[in-house]
Amino acid sequence: MREYKPLPVDTSDVVLPEELRPLSEPLARNVHELWARRRIEEGWKYGDVRDDINRTHPGLVDYDTLPASEKEYDRLTSEETIKLILKLGFSIVKL
Repeated sequence: MREYKPLPVDTSDVVLPEELRPLSEPLARNVHELWARRRIEEGWKYGDVRDDINRTHPGLVDYDTLPASEKEYDRLTSEETIKLILKLGFSIVKL
């Protein structure tokens, strides 16, 4: 098996415009909601510790109760998604 080397698109040259910054929080919230829904559909439930055998995970809580570090992870994912959209030449316009 070959070693996997992730090669995400480099978005370091993209500056997130101020008018798009408010978009990152609702996107982060939705990323969490999608992740949680999928986990629950797969039979996972809340547990104080992650347990892959018993399918428990401490992150299966409402976004507002997530630890700050988990929210930040989702925010960074959202911001990188916005930057990728811009890098690919698309624009984001609020209607």
